[in-house]
Amino acid sequence: MVLSRAASDSDDSVHSTFASRYVRTSLPRFKMPENSIPKEAAYQIINDELMLDGNPRLNLASFVTTWMEPECDKLIMAGINKNYVDMDEYPVTTELQNRCVNMIAHLFNAPLGDSETAVGVGTVGSSEAIMLAGLAFKRKWQNKRKAEGKPFDKPNIVTGANVQVCWEKFARYFEVELKEVKLRDGYYVMDPKKAVDLVDENTICVAAILGSTLNGEFEDVKLLNDLLTEKNKQTGWDTPIHVDAASGGFIAPFLYPELEWDFRLPLVKSINVSGHKYGLVYAGVGWVIWRSKEDLPEELIFHINYLGADQPTFTLNFSKGSSQIIAQYYQLIRLGFEGYKNIMENCRDNMVVLKEGLEKIGRFEVVSKDMGVPLVAFSLKDNSNHNEFEISEMLRRFGWIVPAYTMPADAEHVTVLRVVIREDFSRTLAERLVQDIERVLHELDTLPSRINAKNGDTVPAVPTKKSELETQREITTIWRKFVMDRKKMSGVC
Repeated sequence: MVLSRAASDSDDSVHSTFASRYVRTSLPRFKMPENSIPKEAAYQIINDELMLDGNPRLNLASFVTTWMEPECDKLIMAGINKNYVDMDEYPVTTELQNRCVNMIAHLFNAPLGDSETAVGVGTVGSSEAIMLAGLAFKRKWQNKRKAEGKPFDKPNIVTGANVQVCWEKFARYFEVELKEVKLRDGYYVMDPKKAVDLVDENTICVAAILGSTLNGEFEDVKLLNDLLTEKNKQTGWDTPIHVDAASGGFIAPFLYPELEWDFRLPLVKSINVSGHKYGLVYAGVGWVIWRSKEDLPEELIFHINYLGADQPTFTLNFSKGSSQIIAQYYQLIRLGFEGYKNIMENCRDNMVVLKEGLEKIGRFEVVSKDMGVPLVAFSLKDNSNHNEFEISEMLRRFGWIVPAYTMPADAEHVTVLRVVIREDFSRTLAERLVQDIERVLHELDTLPSRINAKNGDTVPAVPTKKSELETQREITTIWRKFVMDRKKMSGVC
């Protein structure tokens, strides 16, 4: 006789997670559960919910790296349990960071000898790097003002209105006035002349962007340096420049080596760059490099001697992972100058393919520049019936994540879509994206207008003499037909 028994709620021996009780109950959202669950069930349930996230490879909104070689993935996992701050326990990881700093400093033409150690530090991203650079400028300015017996309570920093939000955070958190150069129609980066006009004796630095988040354009750091040098001579000030090269720092040296934007310019005292953008490392690593030791006030540096020798440290946080530092070193030695150059050239070429494909459609105006971060920012020539936000929304149905946004002050009336070309975005994907954008435009043309681009008012989809109920029914019918037609389409993700 075969014996059988019913599984109770406390029976954890069921082999299939989907046959267990764990898929019949909601996951805790506010309080830790009272009881444990099997590791297989925990993994399966969380993994299933994460399937609802977008595909990182198709997230064209982000500058952040979404693919690395399997060999580097292994190194990342091998170092994932190392706390970088434990320098005594992990001296080799500390050495790898120092090597990265030296390599990046030489890439940015820091005035160093062949065996001279660079001044810089790894961070969790460009936001922390900018905070550290800003603190250095503020402290150095305060020390100088104190020595001169002048007020030092009203520091300011000059940037363009196109800066990333981390600059606004720095200004607010560390009590520095942010003086922004407003944008204008057709010119979406900081105007160097207007920036220098805003400089006064309380300006701790002018921040230039090498690769605007909005359209990828490089600001003219050389012109800024020349104009600011002349103003410093006239006023007796010594206002310096910081270059926010979060996106462009790993692009310009390989695609535009003759472009002067880095430490070749005497007023550039510090540069930040994101290793997790075009440094080709997963999210979680940035770098800030100073021109010389004199540009980083000593009182901001903490010294530890865990290794038997002096080890300076200057960070906002304490504990952090080691994996991204290791991954950055892997990429630098694995790819070398040649490899980075090839990748950046591929990104630029695929950007051209996408740009030309959009221009052939005939309905977009490209607002990004050929020289800059490899991205395409574009807007509709006519958005009186449908706008860029609708295109962005409908592209998600094909799997693409393409952001739509308005420009900052004084160009708020301009709305753009932006596609960032990363290492893993191939020509085939670029051509497919153009095809899907054409499909979206065709589908929008069959739908009633939802907006008035000029004033944002709702536009009637049918003659105004129809009743509100009739109008609503007609719109519902059109949308229902659209959805049913979409279901019939094959080969669409």
